[in-house]
Amino acid sequence: MTGEDDKTGQDKRYVRPYGDATGDGMVQLSFTLPIPHGPRADGAAQQLANKMGMDPALVVHSHPIGKDFSFYVVYGSVSHIVDLDAVRVVEREYPLLTPAEINATVKKSLRRKLVVVGGCIGTDAHTVGIDAILNIKGFAGEKGLEYYRELRVVNLGAQVGVPDLVKRARAEKADAVLVSQVVTQRDAHVQNTQEMSAAFREAMGEARPMLVVGGPRFDPLMADELGVDRVFGRGTTPGEVASYLVHAISTRTVTKPTTRVTTKKTRSSTTKAGAAR
Repeated sequence: MTGEDDKTGQDKRYVRPYGDATGDGMVQLSFTLPIPHGPRADGAAQQLANKMGMDPALVVHSHPIGKDFSFYVVYGSVSHIVDLDAVRVVEREYPLLTPAEINATVKKSLRRKLVVVGGCIGTDAHTVGIDAILNIKGFAGEKGLEYYRELRVVNLGAQVGVPDLVKRARAEKADAVLVSQVVTQRDAHVQNTQEMSAAFREAMGEARPMLVVGGPRFDPLMADELGVDRVFGRGTTPGEVASYLVHAISTRTVTKPTTRVTTKKTRSSTTKAGAAR
């Protein structure tokens, strides 16, 4: 079963994996078993695949990892069907801009440089993620945020304490704080991020900077749970982050002047009423 008929050329609602033919349900799975390599381990790998719903399941590759472990690749068919209408993801609601467009937008919206403070909090010493976004060398063929003329970047590096991060963000008058978390044992990335967001709320309230976190184990749907404005997962590029920042900053700067104008009009009306009396 591959889904409903689609005369418009759009994606079908119900889909199955594709292997040799459309809708055949074929998938490839790799895993390691704590068993010495050999026929018994091969049989265990096939049994595991069967219990996971692969039928038939064919062990297409295996090799020993030391004397007590074996690595397997299994190929087989599953009967599961995906309902695309039930898929929950965070859709990108902003356009991807070029560096020139980002610089122009920041200059027009803020009339100053957009200040970004970033780092790894807690005991996390893995800066490869935050460096890929912030450093000028960038990632995936894209320059990092340091490359953008209208962005001022402060990279605090690894193992930054939450109080120090809040203090530095306030001192730099940061518009956005970017945090990367790679260490995830016992949900350390979740606890660290919640601690950070709570500290910013307590110290700065509504005046806090935008809080953006990223890492390979983060789910973009976790933003509310973590108390941050945006969550980026694995494979995020500097251009995606920069485009989000200018989109969010532009939205904030558009709404703030409207509030001020309304306040002024109210005061003006009050003054005139007083004068009339």
